[in-house]
Amino acid sequence: MPSFEERLLPDTSLIRPTVAVLIPCYNEEVAVGQVVHGFRAALPDAAIYVYDNNSRDRTCEVARAAGAIVRTEPQQGKGHVIRRMFADIDADYYVLVDGDATYEAEAAGALMDLMRRTGSDMVNAVRVTDRDAAYRRGHVLGNRVLTGLVTMIFGKRLSDMLSGYRVFSRRYVKSFPAMSTGFETETELTVHALQLHMPMAEMPTRYVERQPGSVSALRTYHDGIRILAFIIRLVKQERPMLFFCIVAGVLLLLGLAFGIPVIADFMRMGSVPRLPTAVLATGFVLLSAMSVTCGLILDTVALARLEAKRLAYLALPPPLRLD
Repeated sequence: MPSFEERLLPDTSLIRPTVAVLIPCYNEEVAVGQVVHGFRAALPDAAIYVYDNNSRDRTCEVARAAGAIVRTEPQQGKGHVIRRMFADIDADYYVLVDGDATYEAEAAGALMDLMRRTGSDMVNAVRVTDRDAAYRRGHVLGNRVLTGLVTMIFGKRLSDMLSGYRVFSRRYVKSFPAMSTGFETETELTVHALQLHMPMAEMPTRYVERQPGSVSALRTYHDGIRILAFIIRLVKQERPMLFFCIVAGVLLLLGLAFGIPVIADFMRMGSVPRLPTAVLATGFVLLSAMSVTCGLILDTVALARLEAKRLAYLALPPPLRLD
């Protein structure tokens, strides 16, 4: 017989959660129809949204004909699209997937089940493929390097940081700041979960090459450099003590490199023949000390910001869980 407290709780078995499939698109006329049909079959009760980002082809018409709710975001960049989708749409669960038909729509149900079983706020679909055309070696290496860098700093709980296929809870989406503008948004999505120590899970999913006639908007080197720069900026903002201690260490090494020969000359001759070098070395050492001081001050600011993010996250109800 249930206790008095259990009788007061709502019966979650009668609650049907709402699911929104979010598909950001740019010139995906060739593939978006297949993506919409695939997720309509995998999640028949879900609302499917296609957000077009200034496509120059028939992406909107094809998506609408396939049964998607089509909206537009005029600011160019995937980060802008995700910010708009997260702000506009209310649901209990959000499935985010690229509109290029490279991800496995059939896995959506299993991803949702995993989220509800584990009570996770984010489930990441790890790309698995044996096709070189789908996941080129350069992309694999870049993903491993960038994922390793982020997980080394923020926590080793993810193996495919740049996956474009994920499931989120409502409290994740509505607490996500969405400050990035381009393809670095996947990095921000990952760091948000790692930084707040959210419950999260991963599941391997099939990954295939693009269809003939479909062209990726990703520019390998350009966007890779942008993602790396974004990671450095995130470290400065969220781990300022680490960032400024690294800067201080470099400045101190420069100061020692210039200063030790000057000290050696003074010990040998009793004078400082290279005064400008001595001043330069002193300047590097002073800048090193100032960098550590900046790190200490900004670390306190970062802690306050993290506490505010955590409170915003906790203000929303947790995802429904199947026990």
